[in-house]
Amino acid sequence: MSYAYEKTSRRASGIVLHPTSLPGPYGIGDLGPAAYAWIDALVQARQRWWQILPLGPTGYGDSPYQCFSAFAGNPLLVSPDLLREDGLIGAADLEVPAFPAARVDFGPVIAFKSRLLRRAWENFQSRGAGHLRQHFDDFIERRQHWLNDYGLFMALKDSQGGRSWQEWPRELRLRDPAALAKARKELAGSIGLFQFRQFLFDRQWQRLRQYVHQKGLRIIGDIPIFVASDSADVWANSHLFQLDAECRPRFVAGVPPDYFSATGQLWGNPLYDWAAMEKSGFGWWVARFQASLELVDIVRLDHFRGFESYWEIPAGRSDAVVGRWVKAPGDALLTMVQRALGGLPIIAEDLGVITPDVLALRERFQLPGMRVLQFAFGDKPTNAYLPHNYEANTVAYTGTHDNDTTRGWYERASEQERDHVRRYLGRDGNDIAWDFIRAAWASVADFAITPLQDVLNLGAEARMNTPGRPAGNWGWRFLPAQLHSGVLGRLAGLTELYGRA
Repeated sequence: MSYAYEKTSRRASGIVLHPTSLPGPYGIGDLGPAAYAWIDALVQARQRWWQILPLGPTGYGDSPYQCFSAFAGNPLLVSPDLLREDGLIGAADLEVPAFPAARVDFGPVIAFKSRLLRRAWENFQSRGAGHLRQHFDDFIERRQHWLNDYGLFMALKDSQGGRSWQEWPRELRLRDPAALAKARKELAGSIGLFQFRQFLFDRQWQRLRQYVHQKGLRIIGDIPIFVASDSADVWANSHLFQLDAECRPRFVAGVPPDYFSATGQLWGNPLYDWAAMEKSGFGWWVARFQASLELVDIVRLDHFRGFESYWEIPAGRSDAVVGRWVKAPGDALLTMVQRALGGLPIIAEDLGVITPDVLALRERFQLPGMRVLQFAFGDKPTNAYLPHNYEANTVAYTGTHDNDTTRGWYERASEQERDHVRRYLGRDGNDIAWDFIRAAWASVADFAITPLQDVLNLGAEARMNTPGRPAGNWGWRFLPAQLHSGVLGRLAGLTELYGRA
């Protein structure tokens, strides 16, 4: 299959909204009725793209960038309404706590969804669920290259009280064959549950994606460059990471001090053993891209500069100030992925400290880069983020999930930045979110994207993530009344005006 995207997909626009931010009564956005209503809203607003964050099962800090697997889906997104539709739960199973409507309270949501999904598994086993049995078996067969390890990993993690695999007994941590065979036998029921949860996610997501395509839209996904230390990926593929003899990281990932943090960002992810990756023909990476593109149409490749050089931090550091840049084999990797996929449907997240070598790597493969308007002001006219410096092969953003909302940013910006904004845009700043949307939509960039928070003109209270903050992120949700026809019509008008409809 070729994943190359057509030239006709250019000069388009879209909105960033992670599914967890959808409205609904179950404490977190899911893949049920509200997701379909969201797609209809995108159509009404004349958009072409829906951009999401990574879809994996979230771990530390509930972050979609710290997942238990780079291949699995997030079971918290499974819709109770669609479970009822499939006959897997009944009305009596839906004792819904009084969840807040505007934010995700992850602890109670996880408890509620875990109970519900276990009940669905029990009903599936006891009732036979004949109409799903063959679909489930087929799913297991298609996904066994990662699902078997993932199911065992999650079952073991559950049996170990949720502890990181690096704290498990040594024979499990180092994957002793006899110990794993024993665990597979003893934990067969739990393994089945975790595999079933993946089946439910895949079933509901593929149905939603089909609806997206029927409506003429496409989905932009997200591939984080690194994977979580506490993940099935590292546990099952320790030879592909820089670990010591006890499978503990020798170095971890992050970025040096930058716009977001004076002490850098200490992500803590284990670093790849790129020599081992290259020796295996980058097979793990090819499989990762293939799995992602079975869920979405284009991927935003997070921290693209790390494929040219990455910031190596000694394990055990408390910040990212001490480290060094190390070369990565980005050219060889992208060549192999391009050959395997028949194209590179990738948006390069080329933000941060960008060197000529990083730009050369992106341009060599003709990947669109990112330009964020919030980074444009208060500087010289040569600032690459100012719209008059854009090139066509670019994705223009008002802001990203790591930025404040545009209104929140403007309210906290320096007077120098605000003055530059007003003079550059020829606006008084009283409608700053929509001023930024207009500037992005009017630019020559092929793609123009904005977070829904900016469409709704929301302030800092609606920020999705603050890098470096250990808690309180990823919880924002919108309310149905906020996305009314007036807002959608206004966006449709701008989209038609600037030739992106």
